[in-house]
Amino acid sequence: MSTPSDDGLAGFGYKQELERTLGNFHTFAAGISYISILTGTFQLFYFGFSFGGPAYWWSWPMVFVGQLMVALSFAELAAHYPVAGSIYNWSKRLGSPHVAWLAGWMMLTASIVTIAAVALAYQITLPQISSFFSFSGDSAVNAVILGTVLIVFTTLVNAWGVKLMARINSAGVFIELIAAVLLIVALAVNITRGPEVVMQTNDTGADQPWGYFGAFLVASLASTYVMYGFDTASSLGEESHDPRKNAPKAILRALIASFVIGGLILLLALMAVRDIDNPEIATGGLQFIVLDVLGSTVGTIFLLAVVIAITVCNLAVQSASIRMMFAMGRDNNLPAGKHLARVSPKTKTPVIPAIVSGVIAVLILVVNVGQPQIFTVITSIGIIMIYLAYLLVTVPMLVKRFRGQWPPPKVAGTEYFSLGKLGLPVNILGVLWGGAIVVNLAWPRREVYNATEPYHWYLEWGAVLFVGAVAVAGFAYYWFVLRHKSGVLADHAAEAHPEEAAQ
Repeated sequence: MSTPSDDGLAGFGYKQELERTLGNFHTFAAGISYISILTGTFQLFYFGFSFGGPAYWWSWPMVFVGQLMVALSFAELAAHYPVAGSIYNWSKRLGSPHVAWLAGWMMLTASIVTIAAVALAYQITLPQISSFFSFSGDSAVNAVILGTVLIVFTTLVNAWGVKLMARINSAGVFIELIAAVLLIVALAVNITRGPEVVMQTNDTGADQPWGYFGAFLVASLASTYVMYGFDTASSLGEESHDPRKNAPKAILRALIASFVIGGLILLLALMAVRDIDNPEIATGGLQFIVLDVLGSTVGTIFLLAVVIAITVCNLAVQSASIRMMFAMGRDNNLPAGKHLARVSPKTKTPVIPAIVSGVIAVLILVVNVGQPQIFTVITSIGIIMIYLAYLLVTVPMLVKRFRGQWPPPKVAGTEYFSLGKLGLPVNILGVLWGGAIVVNLAWPRREVYNATEPYHWYLEWGAVLFVGAVAVAGFAYYWFVLRHKSGVLADHAAEAHPEEAAQ
């Protein structure tokens, strides 16, 4: 009899509808392309450097250690629950339906916002490659045009089917990894100073009430904004071969590889730039350093690799959003759930979630035209909501551990990723880290949420206000409308519903 510990879905109450075609590298590629080192570091280096100087580099290993605690807990969950919409389904099996819905809602909303945010990275890179990509003299308008083109492309690919998505994503990740390694080598042979440069603060703490510690907390957001999304490797669990074995490894490999490669790029860039005090570093970021160190021809080649990385990153983020929308839809936990959970018989993919997520992301992009500061707030709260969604998994998991209810029963002869006795301290550290990072992300700082005039108190407090509004409004809709209809839709239910002993 099928149980929740089988690779099949009957034990979870679902029938297999998505096509299992993804192998080990495909799941790894999904996780690492969501993190997307070249996208994140090139998009946010200027931010970290401008607020923390070269010493901001220390936030990279700091964030990695904290996220590793979360990833290790997720690896255990991926082995036991290889189901689409991982965060939502994990929370559902660890906590209450209400907590699970909130986790899914937060993750879904944040992921769609992230699609728009990642698409904006085209504006930072493409115009530096060629003036051809400057369609408008207004950079905000140009960013929307380029971002819309990218979102249309990723929407079409995701709607076409998981096979095409996986092939493009895996090819893009392969190119990104090769380019990243070559960039590390190219920067290494051009270093002009030693690693002690990471002890230099550039007096960035002078105007901070807490001195450099305050400056470092702001600068660390650049690393915090990058190192998440590794759970995507498990969100494709219903489309992967042997997900119980592959997904946990893919989650950890994606995070560790991103840490090593990204950390080396950041360090060697600081060591190789000709003038570490050049003010253009704080505005042009890694793009400026690459062109400065390697010259326009070689530098442009690497920037083309960054464009590929941005493309597959957006592809992976939207793919994760689609699986979340599908997973919640088939539980009738979203409006029009029946339509959102429909799987195309031809492409074996939820087409409507692909279109819906793409359209909403483009609409969010349009906000950037006249209100760039508001877009910054929305982007930041999107990331906060992802970390909150993570907490809505790690906290219920910790409660299960304290009650002696974790790990759940296993199927004889099946190997599971397990932390053993380390599980409890790792889980505790993951929860403490998650809480601390949410506070740091949401802290009302003018330099983050309202950096330029006009200054408005509601922008400075935007993270707290908007996250609260999204959570309260969304949960109110669930409480008064959806929860009365919640349950696996008949078209998606397994023929038999064995008891979920692992609950």
